[in-house]
Amino acid sequence: MRRLLAALAALAAVALLGTACGNGDGGSGDKLVVYSGRAENLIKPLLEQFEKATGIDLEVRYGGSAELAAQILEEGGNRRADVFLSQDAGALGALAREGVLDQVPQAELDKVAARFRAKDGTWVGVSGRARVFIYNPDLVPQAELPESVFDLTGPKWAGRLGIAPPNASFQSFVTAMRVTQGDARTKTWLEGIHRNAKSFENNIQIRDAVDRGEIAGGLVNHYYLYEKIAEVGADKVKARHHFFGHGDPGALVNVSGAGIVQGTQRRAQAERFVSFMLSEQAQRYYSEETKEYPLTAGVQAQAGLPPLDSIDGPDIDLADLASLKETLDMLAEVGLT
Repeated sequence: MRRLLAALAALAAVALLGTACGNGDGGSGDKLVVYSGRAENLIKPLLEQFEKATGIDLEVRYGGSAELAAQILEEGGNRRADVFLSQDAGALGALAREGVLDQVPQAELDKVAARFRAKDGTWVGVSGRARVFIYNPDLVPQAELPESVFDLTGPKWAGRLGIAPPNASFQSFVTAMRVTQGDARTKTWLEGIHRNAKSFENNIQIRDAVDRGEIAGGLVNHYYLYEKIAEVGADKVKARHHFFGHGDPGALVNVSGAGIVQGTQRRAQAERFVSFMLSEQAQRYYSEETKEYPLTAGVQAQAGLPPLDSIDGPDIDLADLASLKETLDMLAEVGLT
């Protein structure tokens, strides 16, 4: 994992240029420095709410979660980040294995179910997202919905599917398949899905292509459909969700999460940041604005979503999603990157 993160460090140095907000002068003064793998357009309003609620000023650097994790590791004993806010559990797990993350207070860990936080207490999930099969009911009758993601390599799906290999969530899903099903079966699935599916840059493109009837179905995160409904109204959206079950890797529930970077001189402020991310205010933001699953009790998910504990995804320690390099190598080998 160290080799993976080191290899990404050069990319991270480039990616961070132009992605910082704050003073960007190499020193943050009294500001709490957050490295955010969540996109600025999604998370900035919530970070502004944190500043207003606490009086703590933030300096935020945006980038890919793996790139930012590499940057934190590359900085060594001169780390600038106080908090790492990751798009997925894999990057958090990678840093935890390198001993870079400090303990999250137990009171915060206890707010979240054990499967959505690190076993060693070094990071905690703050929002959840489920992988789903999105489909157009005009092209896929209810009786023909796939029972498993493995069904999608069959001949009847040839040319009718969409995937987004560059997307971090797709890569995490493939990693979960590797961890739970083995490399051989995963590679065979990737070869089959490569034959059957059209590749898109992101989940939004897949969602819209399905909704327009250009493809029959695709693999995305659940919240993209809800974003579309919020934009144009449910009556104008054709696409529908189908949730896999029975431990299928196509039903992976991943999390965005937060970790406190070891050695921070702003420990108290970092703890307040984590606590705020798990507060009712922030959890409502995730539910209402980004359409994700809230992870703490007392806040409801979007109407129509199945309860989080009813999703029968793969039995996996989310920290194991850290084995990204092997996934990227496999995607390249079968021609998907």
